[in-house]
Amino acid sequence: MARRKKKERAEGLRALSDADLAKELQETYRRLFTLRLQLSTRQSTNTSERAKVQRQIARIRTLQRERELAAAYSALGQGR
Repeated sequence: MARRKKKERAEGLRALSDADLAKELQETYRRLFTLRLQLSTRQSTNTSERAKVQRQIARIRTLQRERELAAAYSALGQGR
C-alpha cells in the first residue's frame, strides 16, 4: 500500500509542466520554512512532517533534473 502512494505522488508530479513544477517547489520550500518556524517555537510537535516535506522537495528536484538531462540528451542527438 505504501508503494502505491509513492507511485501516485510521483505520477502526479510528472503530469505537471515545468512551470507548475517550479511553482510547486517554491510552495514546498515555503511549507518547509513554516514547519521549521513552528517546530522552533514549539507551536507544532509533529516532527515527521518536516521529513515528508524534505522528501517532497527531493522528488521535485529529481524530476526537474531528469527533464533537464532529457532535454540536453535530445539536443545532443539532434546536433549530429
